[in-house]
Amino acid sequence: MDVSIRNKYTAVIGLEVHAQLLTSSKIFNGDSTAYGSAPNTNVGVITLAHPGTLPKLNRATVECAMKMGLACNSEISAWQIFDRKNYFYPDLPKGYQITQDRTPICMGGYVTIHTKSIGKRQVGLHRIHLEEDAGKLIHLGGGTDTLADFNRSGVPLIEIVTHPELRNSEEATVFLSEIRKLVRYLNICDGNMEEGSLRCDANVSVMPVGATEFGKKVEVKNMNSIRNVQYAIDHEIERQIELLELGKSVISETRTFQASDGRTYGMRTKEELNDYRYFPDPDLSPLIISEEWLNEVKASMPTLPQQLQEKFVKVYLLPEYDAAVLTETRDIAEYFEMVCLHTGNFKAVSNWMMGPVKSFLNDEGIAMDQFPLEPVHLSSLIKLIDEGKVSFAAASQKLFPVMLKDARVDPFELAREMNLIQNSNMESLSALTDEVIKEFPLKVEEYKKGKKGIISMFMGEVMKRSKGKADPKIAAELIERKLDTL
Repeated sequence: MDVSIRNKYTAVIGLEVHAQLLTSSKIFNGDSTAYGSAPNTNVGVITLAHPGTLPKLNRATVECAMKMGLACNSEISAWQIFDRKNYFYPDLPKGYQITQDRTPICMGGYVTIHTKSIGKRQVGLHRIHLEEDAGKLIHLGGGTDTLADFNRSGVPLIEIVTHPELRNSEEATVFLSEIRKLVRYLNICDGNMEEGSLRCDANVSVMPVGATEFGKKVEVKNMNSIRNVQYAIDHEIERQIELLELGKSVISETRTFQASDGRTYGMRTKEELNDYRYFPDPDLSPLIISEEWLNEVKASMPTLPQQLQEKFVKVYLLPEYDAAVLTETRDIAEYFEMVCLHTGNFKAVSNWMMGPVKSFLNDEGIAMDQFPLEPVHLSSLIKLIDEGKVSFAAASQKLFPVMLKDARVDPFELAREMNLIQNSNMESLSALTDEVIKEFPLKVEEYKKGKKGIISMFMGEVMKRSKGKADPKIAAELIERKLDTL
């Protein structure tokens, strides 16, 4: 789309993020929530809505929702009821969903995001509420049959609803990334969008620049990755602008996103709230959260990524970029801090974490909690470099791979066995630098004429002749001093 046309309109985006909670049983009964079980094996009489069965609220789901609310600076409601949201769908055995309509567990709040275009800002939340998930329909390709799997029916969810404050797909995807980071830090959801444990619906509309009234809202569903959320929002913004430019109206509807062609397609016209006939569920007592219970949950809260970023910058004196990378997951942040207990070279720890360690995790396809080296062993490797006993190249390329296979090995003994201990003997290094300087008189003349960069050539020769064992710091000082005195 032409930029001049795009710039005539303002996009208005609100997100509804569903996170499946990491509880072992469902929100209103004891059926398992295990992912990947055979179809219709995690089901009981309550899940299947047999007559006479009654729901019982799972306490752990409430505490998960409270933690998310606290992390998002929301107000935790002291008194709540659950409502029935009535609609018929084949994967909803009761014919209604139990949710929180009028009394959500968390009200208001915000999530701080950081984008390249505008920097840091807060995205306001409307609410976070508890509800149960529906089952899953499987449409057989080429056939007319549809299979229903009720394993997911009754799995606990929180729905995080933003205000319509997002203005482009970048803000939306950064917000979603922050939500995924938060639920993982809190250990209340695994954040896996591909498996559907974190799902996002986007409400998108456009209006002329300067207008105060929002355009017709379109809800986009079926986005199973953060990248697809970006693609879907970008496409929907352009689709609506094209309609308005042609003098047509935007229909308020629910659309699905197809990743195969990057387009959205109409599913159904948008339901109104009164279509759902919300009313309090008579089978569930009001939920009362006492001050004592709330304080217990507050005391169990981990340090959150934003707080850790600030700590890493102020306490460990890291650049903001390093702090952001190291707090991407809770496991990486905790490992970094454990290594720092054994060394004061915090920047070196950061470099190792973002370099060799991260490369190993990516190559092996594993998480930080599966990393074989104990923090003290990584700090010992860093100490060898700091003391000038081995070079970073030797440590990262030769010692590190061996230590990953045998985490019990002592790095200094290993370096000695592999003949990697650096030569720090001033007398032998002085003789070696004299030899190199004498062999390249023309390069010496170039240095004396102002080509200071030529010193790297001399360094390369010294390292080659010492088979990489010369202490680079001492060698560099010797070369520079000798060249300057010629």
